[in-house]
Amino acid sequence: MSTIKVMKVVNEEIRVQAIEVITKVYQLEKNWISMPESEISNDIGSSQEYSWFLAFVNNEPAGVIRLTYDPSLDFPAELGVTLNQGIDLDKMARECRMVEIGRFMILPQYRKNIRVALRLMRASIKEVVERGYSHFLTDVFETDPHSPLHFHTKVLGFERIGSHIRGELHCSSTRIILTLDILKSYQRLKVGKNKIYQEVTEGIRELLDEKLAKRLNSTVNPL
Repeated sequence: MSTIKVMKVVNEEIRVQAIEVITKVYQLEKNWISMPESEISNDIGSSQEYSWFLAFVNNEPAGVIRLTYDPSLDFPAELGVTLNQGIDLDKMARECRMVEIGRFMILPQYRKNIRVALRLMRASIKEVVERGYSHFLTDVFETDPHSPLHFHTKVLGFERIGSHIRGELHCSSTRIILTLDILKSYQRLKVGKNKIYQEVTEGIRELLDEKLAKRLNSTVNPL
């Protein structure tokens, strides 16, 4: 079995390796960006706005994910956003502490190994929950052959809240906007305790159980 590890991008050595993955996928394969070297700032190790994680398979760079803390839910008109019926962004902004997932990519030779994506998600969940965040926000391309839409919705439990037709990447596909209540997803996965649950929550179950207990207690005994 392949050995998979995930490291947070905190220094120049890991940053360069992460940019190599971005170059291969988003520039050379997808042609969505033109300056991959500008994707991760030189001072990423001290950033409070972004976190990047790099996955390795047998010590070779395999995939990356970017987290953006407290993203604005005031979507610019030029994006062409259409929200699902009943979605209240103002309420969401008040009640949810959001982290946006972006630049989630896996090199072609590792895409059939779901453990790479799951390990990146595990690292992301640990990071954001420890920092007191409750929800993920992301958008994924509807028609891209390597879109994580199915992975997000069917495996992890992301819910669709809308779509938009334009964005920062050079791609004509509609973007599907998704959100994930992290603890709600954990509850659902915990019931089945399947391989996905084992992989995503290994080493962080105590943390998630503690946060879940606090939420349930506050629901039963509101302040």
